[in-house]
Amino acid sequence: MPDNRLVLDCNNMFAGRTAGRGIEPARLSALAERFRAVHADVQQRRHPGPLGFYQLPFEEQVVREIRTFADAAAPNYDNVLVLGIGGSALGTLALRQALRPPFWNELDDEQRDYFPRLHVLDNVDPATIAPLLDRLDMRRTFCNVISKSGATAETMAQFMIVRERLLAVLDPDELPAHLIFTTDPAKGVLRQLAAAEGIATLPVPPNVGGRFSVLSAVGLLPAAFMGIDIERLLAGAAAMIRRCDTEELAQNPAGLFAALQYLAHHERGAGIHVMMPYSDRLYGFADWFRQLWAESLGKRYGTAGGEVFTGPTPVKALGATDQHSQVQLYIEGPFDKTVTFLAGAHDHDLTVPPAYPDSPELGYLGGRTLGELLDAERHATAAALAASGRMNMSINLERIDAHAIGELVMLLQIATVYAGGLYGVDPLDQPGVELGKRLTYGLMGRAGFEPPVLTTGEARWISR
Repeated sequence: MPDNRLVLDCNNMFAGRTAGRGIEPARLSALAERFRAVHADVQQRRHPGPLGFYQLPFEEQVVREIRTFADAAAPNYDNVLVLGIGGSALGTLALRQALRPPFWNELDDEQRDYFPRLHVLDNVDPATIAPLLDRLDMRRTFCNVISKSGATAETMAQFMIVRERLLAVLDPDELPAHLIFTTDPAKGVLRQLAAAEGIATLPVPPNVGGRFSVLSAVGLLPAAFMGIDIERLLAGAAAMIRRCDTEELAQNPAGLFAALQYLAHHERGAGIHVMMPYSDRLYGFADWFRQLWAESLGKRYGTAGGEVFTGPTPVKALGATDQHSQVQLYIEGPFDKTVTFLAGAHDHDLTVPPAYPDSPELGYLGGRTLGELLDAERHATAAALAASGRMNMSINLERIDAHAIGELVMLLQIATVYAGGLYGVDPLDQPGVELGKRLTYGLMGRAGFEPPVLTTGEARWISR
């Protein structure tokens, strides 16, 4: 079985393929020396430094605990309810979409091999949450509360509501069997509640931020509940780490991805980075990537009057659907975008019957497969973009399986920290998000936090 199943094709990023509008190979070569310094800094910060996500594929003890817990608990429940937001939700949703059969929650028990359904509550819209909770048999529901700090307002509000629903049908001493807290290993309110109420916990390492946490207990426990091979997932991630353990830019796939996107932005003005899967199964990774890229690289630094604002804007699209909604803009609109195609082999395919052989408009489709059509549309879109001077690249998975998905996750995470080095920002913090959190606490009346001062005066620009 091959160790690597991911291929990065960057040819359409270069000027020779894009009517002279792409990146000159000499500019990538010129960046190679700077990349060596960025790579060295990343290597130095890996373990036991702040880049804790590098260590996750090798945490064998935690993986055994997760596997043991999930194997024992899963048969007792029909539903797993994940309460989390952002990095505590998007990675789990992407794993379910990629590695479980489509419409997982609609399948019957036998079709799911008796693994539980998975529901992820990330937003706090009551119009969604109330109907879901009304449908679930809470006696057959297990709840995974994910908050590293234990203070995430959205997640903790959800937890308090779900806890009340559970206590409405359970005795208090039954409650701990329906809960687990995935949180900081030593501190925070969830850690305190777990100790006081006898609730099981799993750790989120202190040096692993939410958007880098999908290969920690945050993503692995829900994955294991669904029967995903988490060991193979981590093996794929480890394989990608080995591929990226080189300072030679041309041989480092994560380095190439980061460097080419950076050059496209800084030297060609392409600051919008479109992630466009040509597989429904991979579409969740476009959502996950948007947080990873935006929250890590969209930063302001410097002092007033000398501030610098940086960071690309990630956008998601789906092929072939968005060929009919967005590609017109990508091909003939401003030269401000790169497109990254995600593609994987088709495990299941459908052949188009030769129903109308004499019709020029329909006959050519007979005998071909939907997978062939989808691949043809992807190749055609890439070629059309390149011919129009639009930079694009492709990430191809030989198979969409746990190993390949582990490779993809780690590729994009490593690329993000490399990009942080190239942009000159810290890819691990999120000061803009923290400001919004503090203001929310103030508006909701949390002690020690002041609400924002709202502008007063004539409401000239409000239409009622």
